[in-house]
Amino acid sequence: MTQNTGPLSGIKVVTCSTAQAGTVPYMFMADLGAHVIKIETPEKGDNNRYSGEMIGSFSSFFETNNRGVKSLTLNLKSDEGKAILHKLVKEAEIFGQNFRPRVAKKLGFSYEELKKINPAIVYGSVSAYGPDGPDADLPGTDAVGQALAGVTEAFSIPGQNLRTGVASVADETCAILTFGGVLAALLHARTTGVGQKVETSLVGSAFRLMGWTMTTAMWKNKPPITGARINGTREKPGIAACFNDSENKPLAMQVDNKDWKPALEALGFYQTMTDKNLSDLGLAFESEDKKNQILETLASLFSQNTREYWIDILRNADIISTHVNTMLEASNEPNIADNNYVTEKYYPEVDKTLKIHGTPWKFSETPPVIKTAPKLGEHNEEILDNVGYSKEEIKSFKEKGII
Repeated sequence: MTQNTGPLSGIKVVTCSTAQAGTVPYMFMADLGAHVIKIETPEKGDNNRYSGEMIGSFSSFFETNNRGVKSLTLNLKSDEGKAILHKLVKEAEIFGQNFRPRVAKKLGFSYEELKKINPAIVYGSVSAYGPDGPDADLPGTDAVGQALAGVTEAFSIPGQNLRTGVASVADETCAILTFGGVLAALLHARTTGVGQKVETSLVGSAFRLMGWTMTTAMWKNKPPITGARINGTREKPGIAACFNDSENKPLAMQVDNKDWKPALEALGFYQTMTDKNLSDLGLAFESEDKKNQILETLASLFSQNTREYWIDILRNADIISTHVNTMLEASNEPNIADNNYVTEKYYPEVDKTLKIHGTPWKFSETPPVIKTAPKLGEHNEEILDNVGYSKEEIKSFKEKGII
């Protein structure tokens, strides 16, 4: 029977997190029913409340990364603010932060301090470079993860400067890995009563994102072929690449070794490639010139008809292929919309229905519930009342600037 609560219902989370990698893990948890309290600075709040596209008081950045959580403002530089935080942590199962170690210690939420209050606490800690390297104490952003972990080369174009991409792949990968790591530690804590610190980083997460392509590069001690994804070996090559059609619209295809010749034959390309001595894809491993000749010839051939024509041929031959979307096209893609990967939310304050991320999961019994991000301090009274503070105490906290 379908439940009205998510699969993480009952889990209590407290975070002192900002930015993207630090907040998205707990946004996912809130989507799935966890009770997540986000600690923010009184009056000022999370700086990212004003990042990205603003529509009225709503930020595309903040909404995407903080929906469904509850906002509590606390002055953690005060003893009363620290005491409130510690009281919340005592009742929580998970705590998250992405500050540098000395900042966390100064503000009263280092792991060493919090585990004294709650030995079963699972403490998620996100950093830029990782906890043990030479740059462990330095701040960093998504660009750091992409730059150090090899992402820039993986998506590079031969002859052009390496550059980081516009999508925050290091941040998002780190968030997803933090989400999984923290929940794994929670299972252990619930079984044993012993919590632990779970550390992730932008660099480590982006490095993992490189997957088997990175392993191959390390084993071969050679960089990958870029410009197109030509992988495998000289004897058993495969290709994943994009080509423009006669209307300059891109399509993507991926062909493994056993399907290379059948794909060329189905497309009507085999004779032309043979006449040019380019029908052997393994030649791409021998020289940059041969690789370029293969790709240029394929590009010329694909430019002779529409991508719908080519995709139809490839799919009828059971070859993986699809059209290539821009970001805006992706937001209207039926395969995305029909699976609820994108959804719409009405914001009465601005009288607009806006597109937002849906959920990447489908749960048959406990579906996620998509909510909106909180206003600054929206849940102050609710949260403090729930942990036993009186109306008079809450009023005093307001007057003294504690909340």
